[in-house]
Parts: sequence; structure tokens; C-alpha cells
Amino acid sequence: MKIVGISGSIVGSKTKTAMSQTIQTLQERYPDADVTLIDLAEYEIQFSDGRNYLDYPGDTKYVTETMMEADALIIGTPIFQASIPGTLKNLFDLLPVDAFRDKVVSMVVTAGSAKHYLIAEQQLKPILGYMKAQVLQNYVFIEEQDFYRKEIVNDDVFFRIERLVEETMVLAETYQHMRQAEDEKYGF
Repeated sequence: MKIVGISGSIVGSKTKTAMSQTIQTLQERYPDADVTLIDLAEYEIQFSDGRNYLDYPGDTKYVTETMMEADALIIGTPIFQASIPGTLKNLFDLLPVDAFRDKVVSMVVTAGSAKHYLIAEQQLKPILGYMKAQVLQNYVFIEEQDFYRKEIVNDDVFFRIERLVEETMVLAETYQHMRQAEDEKYGF
């Protein structure tokens, strides 16, 4: 099973820290999974101009193709100005409308205060649903106070990340089995 983690910002450290911990947990608990972490800060992603994602060169093509090939995605995003960052929204804009069909998508959200917990509900989940994702209803929300010197210091966050990884994998495996059973009906 191919799992792709996205650290959806080009600035700051909290989302990258949270996603690195999530990917580490995933690799420890599911060593047979093919796991990739894409930190958008490490790539030069072009602005979406309406082309097919396969027509973009370089980093843009690599990142979008990697996402399209995934069975499941774990999207990490900070909350800036009560919204997801433009870099993450641009990434979604580069992909086709049904890019996440038959993919399980879960979320790790970092924010400066508890006041931003609904941004995932009001902005990110609707985008993912529109793109046909099977969205894990629970997500990990991590506040400023849960970090110290670029490290997670709240044990509850570690437990929530472990639970998110487990639920993501269980749901992804379940959907994979369902799709396989459906495909077998046709006998091609």
C-alpha cells in the first residue's frame, strides 16, 4: 500500500515536525507500507494554470504524480489567517476534480490557538470531499502549546497521531478490499 504524507506549507516548522512524527509512526507500525513524505518547502511547485497535472514539468509533476499514485494521503497543514496556506490550495488546484477518488485522506492540523480547530471542518474537508476523497472524520489538531523547540511535548498528541495512523490504514485497507471485490465481479 502506498501512503503519501504532505507537509503543506513552505514556511514554519510545526507542520513538518508533526508530519515527520506521523510518518515515523506509520513506518514503525506498518513497515511493509510504501511511505513517502513530501515537504512542500523542499520543492518548486508551479502555480496552477489549468493544465493537466501530467503536463507540468519538474517538481510539480513529481509531487502531483506521487499524490495521484497513492492509496492514502495524510495531509498536514498549518492554519494561517484562519485558512489553509495558499501552497496547499495550489496543490489541490493542480489536480483533477476526482483526484482522490478511492483514496483515503486524513489530516494533521497545526495552529497557533484552539480557535482555529474548525478550519479543517469548514475548509479542508469540503475540498477533499469535492475531490472525491474518503475522508477520515477524526483529525489530529495540534496547538502552539504542544510544541517546544521544534519538538512535540504533549504525550496526548503522540497518542492521537498513533490513532490517526491506525484509522487511516484500517480504512485504506478496507477500501482496497472493497474495490478488489467489486472488480472481481466483472471477471476482466
